[in-house]
Amino acid sequence: MASQNLPPALTSPRTRALGLCALPVLALFAVAAFVPLPFTLESPGRTADTLGTYDGARVLTITGTPLRETSGQLRVVTVDATPPQQRNSLWDALAAWADPERAVVPTEEVFPQSDPAKANQVTLQQMTQSQDSATLAALNYLHLSPEQVRVQVDLGDIGGPSGGQMLALGIIDKISGDGGGGELTGGRDVAGTGTIDADGRVGQVGGIPLKTQAAKQDGATVFLLPRSECAQGKVNTPDGLQLIPVDTLADSVAALQALNSGGAVPHC
Repeated sequence: MASQNLPPALTSPRTRALGLCALPVLALFAVAAFVPLPFTLESPGRTADTLGTYDGARVLTITGTPLRETSGQLRVVTVDATPPQQRNSLWDALAAWADPERAVVPTEEVFPQSDPAKANQVTLQQMTQSQDSATLAALNYLHLSPEQVRVQVDLGDIGGPSGGQMLALGIIDKISGDGGGGELTGGRDVAGTGTIDADGRVGQVGGIPLKTQAAKQDGATVFLLPRSECAQGKVNTPDGLQLIPVDTLADSVAALQALNSGGAVPHC
């Protein structure tokens, strides 16, 4: 018989028992590979220049004060995520884990609202609040009254609070530049992320490694981020992208001024 020609190790009772035990385990793994899991897959998203247009609409419309011509770019960066109703399989998750330009995150962390419509409503509401805070932070920095200066923001379908810092910098650049007659950007393509409150404090947002990828893909050479997320910023940082950590809006302006003048610039 064929089994008589096999090595004893392959025909022993112990080997046969292990083989029989392995069959249900393999079957369970095969099923699990295709069962939807409660994870969301993220990847680098689109960016929007606050000094220009997004999807054909001007991002910042400012009235009540003289404006400057600007050069360079100040980019809001985003992360793309699979929608909350999409369930990804184990194979999808494993492929994303192996890809430095993707991430696997529990769905409930990305979409606390399980209802897709409610999730979208929440992110748009967060963006509206972020726009209001960015406007107040910028005008407070410039010592201008929100009763005299009006700012309208149009970022299309971009939601969430993480664009606050870059919106505030865009308002400052359009009104006063670097404060000395020059460009706040120095003509560079600057990207960044971070929430902001009316007092100009920059807060952490998450998704930094994917946002640096998005920034680099759209030509940025400088990336502003909350100081508390420096460690995340250094994960798979694209070549040629300078990370600048900040705590406040004033820090951001000062760092860009130093970058333009050749002064000392904070780094992660």
